Parts: sequence; C-alpha cells; structure tokens
Amino acid sequence: MMQDLGTGRANWAEEAVAAHAGAEHLTREEQVLERIAKARARKAKIKDERITLSHGAGGKATQTLIEAVFLEAFRNPVLERLEDGATLSTDAGRLAFTTDSYVVSPLFFPGGDIGDLAVNGTVNDLAMCGARPLHLSCGFILEEGFGVADLQRIVASMAAAAHRAGVQIVTGDTKVVERGKADGCYVNTAGVGLLDREITLSAAAARPGDAVLVSGPIGDHGVTVMLARGELDISADITSDTAPLHEITAGLLDAAGEGVRVLRDATRGGVATICNEVAAASNVAVVLDESAVPVRPVVTGAAELLGIDPLYVACEGRFVTVVAPEHADAALAALRAHPLGAGAAVIGTVKDDPPGLVLLRTAFGGTRIVDLLVGDPLPRIC
Repeated sequence: MMQDLGTGRANWAEEAVAAHAGAEHLTREEQVLERIAKARARKAKIKDERITLSHGAGGKATQTLIEAVFLEAFRNPVLERLEDGATLSTDAGRLAFTTDSYVVSPLFFPGGDIGDLAVNGTVNDLAMCGARPLHLSCGFILEEGFGVADLQRIVASMAAAAHRAGVQIVTGDTKVVERGKADGCYVNTAGVGLLDREITLSAAAARPGDAVLVSGPIGDHGVTVMLARGELDISADITSDTAPLHEITAGLLDAAGEGVRVLRDATRGGVATICNEVAAASNVAVVLDESAVPVRPVVTGAAELLGIDPLYVACEGRFVTVVAPEHADAALAALRAHPLGAGAAVIGTVKDDPPGLVLLRTAFGGTRIVDLLVGDPLPRIC
C-alpha cells in the first residue's frame, strides 16, 4: 500500500490535488492568509537542538519554546491562558501572582537600571491582571568579582522603586557563580497582588468593534538601552520609560470598568507582539493605523538608523489596552488624565476578518501584515 511516510495517510496525493484545486478559486491574498492560518494552527514543535538568543526575545522562537517545552510539561488551566500573571482564587480572595527575570545589558542606562526595572516590571505584570500590587520577592545571581558599590546602587534603586509603587520586598535569595558566568548581576522578582475588582482581563477577550489604545509613546526603553551599549556610536536625548503602571491602570478600570477587555504591557517584542497575541487568542483581526501610533521623533530616527520598526521595540512604562467601543472615549480620557498617559492614543480597531492577523494601514495608504518576529533585533533589553 502506498503511504506517505511523513503523515501516515494513504490518500495524501488525492488530498493534495483537491487542496490545490480549491486554492485556484482563491485570490493570491486569500491563499497567503490561508497558508498563514494553517501554519499557526499546527502544534508547536521546537526543532532547535540548542537555545539561542531568539528564544528569549519574545517573538516566534519564544512562543514555540514556551508552548512546546514549558506548557507541554506544566500544562494546567491557569497556565494555558498565558497571561502576564496567574489569577488565583483563595479563601482570602482573588490574588494575582507573577514572576520575571532581568538580564538587561548594560546594568545602568539613562533613566534607570536593572534594579528599578525589576521592581517596575513585576508591579506592571500584576497591574496587567487588574491587581493591586502588594508584595515582591527578589533573587540575585551575582558573578564573582562584581563590585559591591554597584550592588548597593542596584539595591537602593530597587528600594526606591518599591517605595514609589507602594509595595514591600518581603523575601529573597542570593547566589554567587564563578567569574565570567553571570555577566555581573541577574535579578529575579516575583510578585503577589490583590484583585479588588470583579473583572476578568484576557488576551482572548477582544471582540470585533473594540478599540485598541496605547498609553503613550512607544519604543523609548529599547532604543535607550541599545544606544547605551555604545556599540553604534549614536547619541540621542532619550531615556528609558521604566515606571510603575498600577495607578494609571486603576484609573482606567475605574473609568471604563467591564469595558476593558485586555491589558498588556508592551515589553519584549513591543506593541506588535502584544497585538499578535490578542489577535491569535481572540481569533480576531487587529487593524492598526500607522499615523495614530505615538512615537517620539528621536525614537523614529534611531530606529531608522538601526533598521528596526518601533512597533517591535520594547517599552517598560507603556501598555496596550483593548476596550469596548462605547468605553473608548472614557478610557482615553482616563489615560490622558495621568502623567504617564499624557501621550495616550487610540491606535486601531478589532475586526472579525482575517482572524489571527495584525494589519497596519500605512501612512502611504497601503496595508501590510505585522507578523511576529522570530527573534528580537534588540536582545537583553530587560
């Protein structure tokens, strides 16, 4: 019996001919979209034999690693949501729990350092769950020979950031590895927050007609860190946007309530990656307007020199929210009422077709697909 060795189906040839015949009735664009949909529907399978920087960059390689290795091993209903944090029901109420690790290079950069980045990042992951941050843990992996003065500077920065955010660092851990094994200092933080509101936020909650908003100009952090490395001999008047977002998200939730569907901070992979996650999880199309996306001129210029799209550049003090259309005006007003949201804007809408894709209406009047990158052109920015 003739059988395809790859699929184990005896009638694979007939199926291929039938599929080709059906495809002839589709436009070239429809055929491309159909192939993208089929590719995304396949079960994640990691083909690499070794971990690369791309696996930590927040793009397709990271997504494959998470789904094929970690989710496959740890699968449970809470983890399957793949949100910024887990929401847990306890006898004491509903809690949000999250963890993150920081390996930014360099450790100190204009506007921040690895210390306040770690605190703000974990506070923000809790805020994206709609939680009020309460307590953090911190773990340090230090390299032999790392300067005590630098460690004290990082710790002081963490303490100041925790004070600003109204959280306490209540437990931690320290490990030291051999010289050359840790690039100075790595930090892990975990956080617990209280869910005061009866609201469920999820990347899978977007619906056609919803508005897509961003809380301010994008790309500041990623470009700042890249330029701080000094490898490109480019100087620019720009600082990281690292900041705690729990107060501005609380104001948004107070103003728009259940009209808020999604909250996601645009860290690794930037706004483009967040929108792709929403489109895939909700099975909708996210259509962005390029002219509406707020980007500082200095970021645009630096990004052009680096050959990257600001939509993919990480932020550490900006978030994307998807809200019901009748709440869009109230949501935008609430964001702009907070100092961190002065540059907030409506940047797009949710459509029902083509499902699972992000489209960008360009300034030239055309439309292009904004896909997930395999890796990140700016590694180790958080």
